Amino acid sequence: MNDFKKKVVYQIYPKSFKDTNGTGTGDLKGVIEKLDYLQTLGVDYIWLTPFYVSPQNDNGYDVADYYNIDPSYGTMEDVENLIAEAKKRNIYLMMDMVFNHVSTEHIWFKKAMAGEEKYLNYFFFKQGKANNQPPTNWNSKFGGPAWEYVEKFDKWYLHLFDKTQADLNWENPEVREEVKNIVRFWMEKGVKGFRFDVINLISKAGFEDDFSVDGDGRSFYTDGPRIHEFLQELARDSFAKDKDIITVGEMSSTTMENCYKYAGEKTGELSMVFTFHHLKVDFMGNEKWVLVPTDFMKLKQLIFDWQINMEKNNAWNAVFWCNHDQPRVISRFGSNDKYHKESGKMLATLIHCLRGTPYIYQGEEIGMTNPHFKSIEQYRDVESLNHYQILQDKGMTKEQALMILDVHSRDNSRTPMQWDDSINAGFTTGTPWIQTADNYTEINVKNSLEDKDSIFYYYQKLIQLRKNYDVIAYGDIKPLLREDKRVFAYERNYKGQKLIVICNFYPTTYEIELPYDLSNYKCILNNYKNEVKAKKIALKPYETLVYCNL
Repeated sequence: MNDFKKKVVYQIYPKSFKDTNGTGTGDLKGVIEKLDYLQTLGVDYIWLTPFYVSPQNDNGYDVADYYNIDPSYGTMEDVENLIAEAKKRNIYLMMDMVFNHVSTEHIWFKKAMAGEEKYLNYFFFKQGKANNQPPTNWNSKFGGPAWEYVEKFDKWYLHLFDKTQADLNWENPEVREEVKNIVRFWMEKGVKGFRFDVINLISKAGFEDDFSVDGDGRSFYTDGPRIHEFLQELARDSFAKDKDIITVGEMSSTTMENCYKYAGEKTGELSMVFTFHHLKVDFMGNEKWVLVPTDFMKLKQLIFDWQINMEKNNAWNAVFWCNHDQPRVISRFGSNDKYHKESGKMLATLIHCLRGTPYIYQGEEIGMTNPHFKSIEQYRDVESLNHYQILQDKGMTKEQALMILDVHSRDNSRTPMQWDDSINAGFTTGTPWIQTADNYTEINVKNSLEDKDSIFYYYQKLIQLRKNYDVIAYGDIKPLLREDKRVFAYERNYKGQKLIVICNFYPTTYEIELPYDLSNYKCILNNYKNEVKAKKIALKPYETLVYCNL
């Protein structure tokens, strides 16, 4: 069976990865072109965000045809070549499956709008309340109501995301069969991994107004009543038949207890889960569009709680800082300038030595930062554009709204991959669909490969350590210095092998005292040149140290 505990996944946002034909949009041939680079890094899987036919209202997460490739990315032949060429390098493809909703351009929705009974039941069309009000008071994740009125039927359809993304009715067995057919189609192409988008939202628990504290409806559709049944059925009838396939579910606002089942060793659902609680430590509760300092102690508590409890329940985490929906981690928790390299390496160490399968997002391995756009015209993300207006409607100035987007926008991670210091960072010969960050002349792949002390080579070492040291892949986890307000430290244990990981989360020197003697340990990784073996250690800014017993 595929040992996903030893693997590392690299996420590609193809639109921004590499453009080979000058359109300004990345393409599949661009991914093929860079496979040698990914092989040098040492990753095992590449997860590509959706490249199916799509109107691109939500950058491909509004799928109009699961069986065909959007011409802007290439052709089915390109996908087949990518799978074959990656396999030659012992890299496998993980497809992104968006099954909570489809584009309103999808044939199923078009047939529903034409009045075909069968397809009306693929979606949630509901009667509104009096005075032409939506069926419930639920909010869309992108702002505004979660319902769109259709005058022709005098009904409303549910869209938890953009109004062009209609939610699928998984209560309908025909929908579930359609989904299984799609998975089986891609399995036959040689795909060996599946990432399921917001998959814990597919079971809706009734349609009533939400009068809870959040009041946005999430309690009626998050981790719904039939979710585990649906996932077990999907696994049993599709990917579970191939033991080499790994799966990961993106879990929106989930609970830990549900994740024990989603990613349990014996539950027959998924290999692992993405959860986001640790990436809300610079939110105000669940509110993202605010500016508040990072709550480091909350970050520690959340990561440790999830690590310890998932281990106790034989369940598995995907561990990560970055993806296409999150700001760049160096800009978020590290240093954009003075300690760019040191903080990038420390943040990588913290994640890659945890219990779980690490995910690297394109550019993270070279230390890419937020682009710090200066005007709203530079943004492309539908969520950001909506909230720019919402924030102003709440009384903010344009400048204040832009400051919040600068920190939290999803476009922070969607700027073109920085390959070299040529125009457009070597991403395209045309006009890029979104601007490159200004620092591409310094932070790029070319410079990283030439600098033996770069963040890139540090990631390469981390990936190799996971393969060489069983304690990283299989060990249990024990927090160290849990009450310390500046340091994130833990130990891992497996069959007599012990790993100690120390991370100074701040840009100042700080002294710690460890609970044991390090004289019988070897420092197998650090981000400064020194090797310390004392109980008391004066940690340098963003210093990280990894010790293993001899």
